[in-house]
Amino acid sequence: MIPLVGTVQELECVREEAEKVVAQVRQARGVDLELLIGTMIELPRAAVTAGQIAERADFFSFGTNDLTQTVWGFSRDDVEASFFTAYLEKGIFGVSPFETIDRDGVGALVRGAAEAGRAARPDLKLGVCGEHGGDPESVHFFHGIGLDYVSCSPFRIPVARLEAGRAAAMESGEGRDSR
Repeated sequence: MIPLVGTVQELECVREEAEKVVAQVRQARGVDLELLIGTMIELPRAAVTAGQIAERADFFSFGTNDLTQTVWGFSRDDVEASFFTAYLEKGIFGVSPFETIDRDGVGALVRGAAEAGRAARPDLKLGVCGEHGGDPESVHFFHGIGLDYVSCSPFRIPVARLEAGRAAAMESGEGRDSR
């Protein structure tokens, strides 16, 4: 997984080098090594140009922590230590965009990038990597836009699994939202 890609050319350069290493290992060790090469989509430019990037990627993993910081233009550490509590108290934010995905901003970029990526490459695997992957509301959003997987810190895995199951059950009509 190649982080902080902003252009397809960056991914192409790194992919070329990775493929050389894989070929060397195959030849030197006689190992049939299969390697998927993809990228983190964590820069707004990458999200906007996802169709181009998808042509050279086997998967996207949306880095929602960094994408949230770059979309909002502020560091999580800085805002949480300074003014963010006041923003929550004044109702400027109903919930921290670092806890639950900002559907109108960051979420719109993820949705658009997922659509553009799959339009360019229908077999593209899509996932999310970050704390949003363990947030119930965010998991339902990611399921609704067709992401294949979520990744999160270990303590959030039970919640992520439960909510992914609920989202799938709700989609199939077998479950109801009992949160």
